[in-house]
Amino acid sequence: MRTVEEHQRIVAGLIKARDPQCVPIADALGLVLASDVVAPLSLPGFDNSAMDGYAVVAEDIAGATADTPVLLPVAEDIPAGRTDALTLKAGTAHRIMTGAPVPAGATAVIPVEATDGATDTVTIRAAARPGQHIRRAGEDVTAGTTVLHAGQMVTPAALGLAAALGLSELTVIPPQRVMVMSTGTELVKPGTPLQPGQIYESNAVMLSAAVRDAGAQVISSPMSHDDVDNFRAVLAEHARDIDLIITTGGVSAGAYEVVKDALAKQVDFVKVAMQPGMPQGSGVVGTTPIITLPGNPVSALVSFEVFVRAPLRAAMGHPEPERPKLTATLTEPLTSPAGKRQFRRGVLTGDTVTSYGPPASHHLRWLASANCLLEIGEDVTEVPAGTSVQVWDLS
Repeated sequence: MRTVEEHQRIVAGLIKARDPQCVPIADALGLVLASDVVAPLSLPGFDNSAMDGYAVVAEDIAGATADTPVLLPVAEDIPAGRTDALTLKAGTAHRIMTGAPVPAGATAVIPVEATDGATDTVTIRAAARPGQHIRRAGEDVTAGTTVLHAGQMVTPAALGLAAALGLSELTVIPPQRVMVMSTGTELVKPGTPLQPGQIYESNAVMLSAAVRDAGAQVISSPMSHDDVDNFRAVLAEHARDIDLIITTGGVSAGAYEVVKDALAKQVDFVKVAMQPGMPQGSGVVGTTPIITLPGNPVSALVSFEVFVRAPLRAAMGHPEPERPKLTATLTEPLTSPAGKRQFRRGVLTGDTVTSYGPPASHHLRWLASANCLLEIGEDVTEVPAGTSVQVWDLS
């Protein structure tokens, strides 16, 4: 029987990063940079006003107060976007808007709130220090500076910076393209009337959401009957231009184990010393890696969390691919099967954790309400209340 760590290493070795791609900045959010971003220009690109007000020579209004205001003629009006070069003469003012270029000769901007707001002769009721309310060229970014680094996730702020620098594309590690395939003749799509013996397909819905939550793309999520020919036909139809195949169901020891029957030569089907999720499989179909997960819902999602999520994120360059793991105090006693790593659904509250629901691998209700997994070692069969246990934070 394979250990959890052994199977983790094998799965991680199958999932490979794609070659870097240049993508439009609008498509880069949440992806990881494959190369540094060097500023092609400075920000700001020119001295500009930080306030709506008046560009002045600071010395001209040095003595201005509310009781002894200074009056200056307004020689120009400078809205944001004005492109002609202007020069301010001493003893005058230019009305200026936020973001507008500061005219040559001006040494300060006095906010409109400190004036009467006039457009011909302005009354100024406060002094200004040299440089006040002027954003200097290059004070944010100097051309040639590395502003974003390879391995950094593209955030909304990073996109704003790239756009401000005039960049229309970024070089990123592209997302993994994943096919999620469920198996079972009894499965029908949600929203379809059920016939006797049928159930709604939920595993592919759940695993597709988990794949997207990990940052990857779901290219397709087909269903197959418990028939080898049908399974192979569906697989061949959908397994194109993808980086990873995930199947659920058909890998145990019973009859009608279609995945096992169809892929016996390509996939290594094993038992892993864990509960839930003992039957697992991994291999390559053509040139595409495939991970075969159990069919019980809890087993399927726990297996994805334990074996697939972290290497999937690592292949996309995420700096912290694994779920946060922490220690919490157990609020109630638990038992665990000898020789198996157990993962129990739980609710983490502060520094305490409570097991949530029975360990049965088909109970979706409890899984949907859990925010963590409790991990109990293979050599532990009883865990008293008050014990510190390792918890995978799923929130």
